Amino acid sequence: MAQDKYSALWVSHSRINDFKTCPRAYYLKYLYRNPKNGHKMKLMTPPLALGQIVHDVLDSLKELPTKERFKVSLIGKLHESWEKIEGKKGGFLDSSIEQQYKTRAEGMLLRLMKNPGPLARLAVRLKMELPYFWLSEEKNIILSGKIDWMEYLPDTDSIHIIDFKTSKNEENNESLQLPIYYILAKRCQTRHISRMSYWYLEREEECMVEKNLPDEEKILDSILESALEIQLAVKLGRFKCRQPEGGCYSCKPLELLVKGEGEFVGVNNYKEDIYVLDSASSGDNKESEIL
Repeated sequence: MAQDKYSALWVSHSRINDFKTCPRAYYLKYLYRNPKNGHKMKLMTPPLALGQIVHDVLDSLKELPTKERFKVSLIGKLHESWEKIEGKKGGFLDSSIEQQYKTRAEGMLLRLMKNPGPLARLAVRLKMELPYFWLSEEKNIILSGKIDWMEYLPDTDSIHIIDFKTSKNEENNESLQLPIYYILAKRCQTRHISRMSYWYLEREEECMVEKNLPDEEKILDSILESALEIQLAVKLGRFKCRQPEGGCYSCKPLELLVKGEGEFVGVNNYKEDIYVLDSASSGDNKESEIL
């Protein structure tokens, strides 16, 4: 089959994880279109906004030489960028909740400014804005993903892959996220990958958690198996929630948007319609416990 990236099935860690969690939620996130304007829909929540804005600030450092990265305060950059997610644009239905999340973001960036670690050292930046490669040309499947940071280790001429975590929850040991980034980095550049880690930005201690390098062949087989499941579901148009009745925490809020129960707050750069739900409707009533 001739390569055609426009007709190919694109898979990533988030897409595979979403499908495994709930095929119905996968459909509503990635395939469903608003019949009125053809846009996808996105449910914005405070945790999502927090992760987005902190990653945006840190992503801006990739463009700068090592000595230039901290000449401008990261807090200043945060305040400049916050407008993108302020108020309902970030899923904040209450100003006091918004301030708590903003304080959390400031705390993460202050910690990084105080102890920048790899961010103050040499880094490798891929020329591809979104790294991808053909997972299977025969099956017309592409694997993609955006790697947060690649530290350059000059002693070994190798790379340390780092994924920033703004959540307080530790990533599951079975997660494919870092293994997928490992494979993407191997396919999209020539240096050896010697380390890979999660960086938990809210932790004062033991924030960098290193993971073992994966068995590449085993991981590729696992990714392809998941991708073929998604491809079959697309072909058959079969996207059922894994819960026997009533839907799950992943698809139920999105079903409310389809029914018109969400509040439209704008369109993002990817031409997705952004909506918010009140906490009672979305089922998100845990934030007061963890903030």
